[in-house]
Amino acid sequence: MKTSLLWRSILFTFAATMMASSTTAADPLVLVSAFTSGDEGAIHAFEFDLKNGQLKLLKRTTDIENPFFLAVSPDQKFLYAIDAKEFSGKDDEFVAAYRIEGRDGTLTRLNQQSARGTASCYLDVDATGKTVVVANYTTGSVAALPVQADGSLREAASFEQHSGTSIDPTRQTGPKAHCIVVSPDNRFALSADLGIDKVMVYRLDAANAKLTAHDTQPFVTLPPGSGPRHLTFHSNGNRVYVINELKNTVTLFDYATETGVLTLRQTISTVPEDFQGTTHTADLKITPDGKFLYGTNRGHDSIAIFRIADDGQLTLLSIEPSLGKGPQNLLITPDGRWLLCANMPGNNVVVFAIDADTGALTATGDPVSMPMPSCIRLLK
Repeated sequence: MKTSLLWRSILFTFAATMMASSTTAADPLVLVSAFTSGDEGAIHAFEFDLKNGQLKLLKRTTDIENPFFLAVSPDQKFLYAIDAKEFSGKDDEFVAAYRIEGRDGTLTRLNQQSARGTASCYLDVDATGKTVVVANYTTGSVAALPVQADGSLREAASFEQHSGTSIDPTRQTGPKAHCIVVSPDNRFALSADLGIDKVMVYRLDAANAKLTAHDTQPFVTLPPGSGPRHLTFHSNGNRVYVINELKNTVTLFDYATETGVLTLRQTISTVPEDFQGTTHTADLKITPDGKFLYGTNRGHDSIAIFRIADDGQLTLLSIEPSLGKGPQNLLITPDGRWLLCANMPGNNVVVFAIDADTGALTATGDPVSMPMPSCIRLLK
């Protein structure tokens, strides 16, 4: 009897251990694009150790050139990437579709479609996975491409050409669409246009990949010379933050979820008051708990850290070195513990630990070398 009970206890312990190990989340896959041509123009797949913040290279996908930006489908089965043999050349660039084969870094190319513009610089996928939106910087336009059931793309079903100018004599002589982001409720898409100092607001019909200018507020205007580049929604869905490349600022908008209307609330600098050099912001990200915002400064080569108050207002906490030249893109892990920074001309990716109480950043390990890292995405 005692022997039987002992074996039952052993078997129970073994089963519990196996169950715990089978439900423990595996380390995620991190995909980083290398913005260059030839064999170096690749998508790098890294295994990311959530315990110590280490990146381990698994594979490189090389059937692509100048993959400036990446986007992952909501079900994490497909990847979309800019593909351009000549970035900002005469011919339209492409959006390439890949199937993600498990979590070992293998990507299978499905097809490609025209981005309907040049210097294609931003991609997003709607919440249903049925539409990919793309922003084209040089030609100042945005487009929406339908996604088929197998993850491949069809030709753009919607195209919107921006127009206008602003005050900068070299950077704002025409429209320069720098991003397009789908709203959390999947009803709108917002595009920051650096060349005309506007955030364009579109209604999104994801089932048909259709963009339509907002009927009551087709755009909001930022202070002249701001140069809006990227934007992100707060986790509560009621605020939008825009990082402005030319003025080195972040602007807060209230966002009315029912109507899609934006109301400007605050603008704050990302660089020290006494800084006299040349610098331009690039990207911004918010921690999953909505408490901290990080923005990159290229030239000052730093990451500005802001606390987000309950009303959305930003307070600058500190500005820390990015540990590489030209911090281009950021990623914060879903658990809020790690921030990854792609220093594009610095040819490295740096992993920082995030202090959950203060938002402070602490570098972990040595920077990971790779050519021209431009965009970082994570697969759980």
